[in-house]
Amino acid sequence: MRSFVILALLIVGLSIVLVFQFAQKKEPIETEIAIFSSQEDFKDYISRGGVYSYSTGFFGTLAVVPTPMPVSVEIGVVQKSGELDRVSQTNVQVFGIDEPDIVKTDGKNIYVSRYQRTPYFIGKIIPPYPYEPKSLVIKAFPPEELEKIREINTSGDMLIHEKTLIFLEGNKLRAFSTEDFSEKYKIELNGSIVTARLYEGKIYLILSQFSEICPFIPLNINGVGHVVECGRIYHPVKPLPVESLYTVVKLSATTGELENTISFVGNYNSVVYMSKNAVYVAYYLPAEYSEIMLKFVSENKDLFPDWFMEKLQKLVNYDLSSQAKQIEIWDLLRRLTLTLKPEDRLVFENEFNNRYAKFTEKYAREIEKTAIWKISLEMKIIANGEVPGRLLNQFSMDEYNGNLRVAVTVGNANDIYILDPQLRVIGSLKGFGETERIYAVRFIADRGYVVTFRQIDPFFVVDLSDPANPKMAGELKIPGYSSYLHPLKDNLILGVGMENGNVKLSLFDVRDPRNPVEVDKYVLKEYWSEVISNHRAFLSDEKHEIFFLPASSGYVFSYKDGLKLIKATETGFRAVFINDYLYIIGNKIVVFDEKSWEKLAELEL
Repeated sequence: MRSFVILALLIVGLSIVLVFQFAQKKEPIETEIAIFSSQEDFKDYISRGGVYSYSTGFFGTLAVVPTPMPVSVEIGVVQKSGELDRVSQTNVQVFGIDEPDIVKTDGKNIYVSRYQRTPYFIGKIIPPYPYEPKSLVIKAFPPEELEKIREINTSGDMLIHEKTLIFLEGNKLRAFSTEDFSEKYKIELNGSIVTARLYEGKIYLILSQFSEICPFIPLNINGVGHVVECGRIYHPVKPLPVESLYTVVKLSATTGELENTISFVGNYNSVVYMSKNAVYVAYYLPAEYSEIMLKFVSENKDLFPDWFMEKLQKLVNYDLSSQAKQIEIWDLLRRLTLTLKPEDRLVFENEFNNRYAKFTEKYAREIEKTAIWKISLEMKIIANGEVPGRLLNQFSMDEYNGNLRVAVTVGNANDIYILDPQLRVIGSLKGFGETERIYAVRFIADRGYVVTFRQIDPFFVVDLSDPANPKMAGELKIPGYSSYLHPLKDNLILGVGMENGNVKLSLFDVRDPRNPVEVDKYVLKEYWSEVISNHRAFLSDEKHEIFFLPASSGYVFSYKDGLKLIKATETGFRAVFINDYLYIIGNKIVVFDEKSWEKLAELEL
C-alpha cells in the first residue's frame, strides 16, 4: 500500500501538467475551431473532454501562480478645459482602455468604494475598516472645499465614463448618474466576472460560468435573460475538459444597452488582455493524461513489463473521458506494484521519479501549452492558437504593429513568442532564465523587459525590432527580485519587489540595452506593497517626476535625481492627482501641493 501511495503521488505530478501534444512541427500551430450544432453535440463534447474539479487537487498547483502585474507605459492623464488641466486615471495596461478599481476620480469628485478598503498592515495595530456595502463621494476640487457629499448604497470595483459611475458588485453591474446619483441601470450576472474594460464608451465584460446544458443565460438585463444558443458557442475541434463557458459582453457604458456577445468553452485561471483592436483570452490547455503516460512508458520500456505497455496502448484508444482513462491507468500502476518485491518497488519508485523529471524537461514545450482566443471589438472570433508554457498575467501579452508578443515560463526556462495577426508563431526567443520563472514582464515598443527569479533577480532586455528574430540584448543580475516594472523618464525603468523580506525599489538605466544598470535602489521598512499584486495601486506623475507607492503607509518618491522619499502618510492605499494637487486616500484623504509639498487639506473618511 505504501508503494502505491508513493506512486500515486508521482502520477499526480503527471496529471497537473496541463497540455500534452507531441506534434511533429517545432512551433505551435493554429487550432481549428467550430460551433456546437445542438444540445447533444454540446453534451457529447463535454463528456468526451471530461470535467475537472479543483477539489481533486490535480490542477491547482501549476494553474494558480500568484504573481504581480506590471502597469501601463503611459500614466493616463486626461486633459480638461478651464481650471482642470490634468486629472489622473487608474494605472492601466493600455493607455485609453480603463480598468475597474476601488478609487476613481473625474476631476471634480473622488469616488471611494468601501469594500475591501483595509490596506495590508503588518507590524502595526490599526483597527480594520468595517465591511459596509457603501461607497463614498468626496468633493475634491478645489482642495480647500474637500468634503464628503454622499454615500452610495453599493460597493465594488468601479468604472467611470462621462457622467456615469459603474460598479462591478459581485454578480451584478449597477450604474449611477454622477449628477444626481440616481440609478441608471442594473444588470444581473449568472456567473463570475473575470475582468472588464472600458473603451470608447463601451464596457467589455468577460464572464465565466459553468453549464452542462445549452442554451444558457449569462446575464439578465431589466429582468430579461440574454439567451446564448448552442450554435453561438465556439470550441476547439479537439475535445478539451470544459471547466467554464466564457462570454465576452459588449454594452453601452451610459445606458447599459447590450450590443453583442460571444461565447466559447475554456477552463479556469484565464488571462485577459485587451488592445485597441481586439480582446485576447488565454487559458491553459489541459493534459491528455493517457498520452503523457504512453509517451513516457514508450521511452522507458525497460522500466515496465510488456503487459503494461499492451494494456496502456489499448486504453489510450478507448472512447472514454480523460478522467476515466486516468483512473484506469492508476489501476494498472497499482497492479504493477503488487507484482514487485519490496526491494524492487523501491528501485521502481526512484527510477520512475528521476526519469520523469528528465522526461518533462525534455518535452516541456510540448507538455505545457496555453490557448489564446483573439476576439474583435465587434465580438467576432478572429483567430485562436497556442504557445508553449504558462503566462504570468495579462502583461505577458502585448499587441504591437499587428503582432502579439507573448512571454511564458515553460519547464525550467522562459520563452518569448511573436505571433502574427492569425496567432501563428513567426518568431521566438527560447530558454533564457534557466531554473527560474518569470516574475514581471513589460513590453515597450521594440523592446521587452523581463524579470525572472529564483535566488537572484536577472533583469533581461530583449530586442524585438525584428519580429521574426527576437534577440537577447542585455542582462543584469542583482539580489532580491522585482515583480513590478514601470517605465519612467530617459530610459529609466522602475522595479518594485522584495529583498531580504523588505520592499525594494530599483531604478534601472536601459539607455544601452546591452548593458542595463541599476543606478539606484531604496529599501523600505515594509513587508509588502499592494503594487506587487495589483498594478492599479500605483500612480506616477511625469510632470513632477514623482510616484506613489502604497504599503502599511503611503509613500511619495521623487525620481528627478535617483530615488528620494519626499512624503509619507500614516495610511494610504490609493492616490490621484488633479492639476498639481496630490490626493492620498487611506482612512483619510490628505492633499499636497506638488509644487511645494505643503499639506493643504485633510479629511477623515
